[in-house]
Amino acid sequence: MKQKEGFILRTVCGEHVIVAEGLGTIDFGKLISLNETAAWIWKKAGEMGDFDIDSLAKALCEEYEVDAQQAHDDITKMVKQWQELGIIENS
Repeated sequence: MKQKEGFILRTVCGEHVIVAEGLGTIDFGKLISLNETAAWIWKKAGEMGDFDIDSLAKALCEEYEVDAQQAHDDITKMVKQWQELGIIENS
């Protein structure tokens, strides 16, 4: 999987949000808000370019004190949400 072109992480009023690039495409009713950990995962996925659930879960365990199974479950849910939102795609 990979992040779709044109979606970027921004900090708006202290909140992490994913928005479409370009002022003409911003719809403030459709900002995707992320907590600190989810924002870190989005950044890590971007660094990886092509990523999968296992590689993100491993990276999460290396960065934070989290159980491997819990990390995998959480990443799986997050990736599913991102797919439903159309901000990632299969590579």
